[in-house]
Amino acid sequence: MTTKNELIKNISFSKIIDLKEMVDYEEGRVVSRTLASKPSINITLFAFDEKEEISAHTSPGDAMVQILDGEAMINIDGKKISAVAGQVVVMPANTPHSVSAVTQFKMLLIVVKQPVGIQGL
Repeated sequence: MTTKNELIKNISFSKIIDLKEMVDYEEGRVVSRTLASKPSINITLFAFDEKEEISAHTSPGDAMVQILDGEAMINIDGKKISAVAGQVVVMPANTPHSVSAVTQFKMLLIVVKQPVGIQGL
């Protein structure tokens, strides 16, 4: 049962979900599935084909990546971090970072931003 006021979308409620099964690999692509997109938080699942990447960029919020499958190379302001299934890496807000696939990999990305209108918290 769903309601129009749900904050999380594109996922079943009140049951066990295997996040890895919610997004499929596609040859030569990065595939994403948005689970929440609000002013203070974004939650997105990604599946990267081998050697695919999201090039260097910054985010207005802290970005936490949980690797669900495979291996990723995460570059945070020049520091390279190899992460595999079961590991988490946090990328600080406003710091250049990129993510590339060493092997096919899937990740859950959670970006937490300062709520609009609330300063200094």
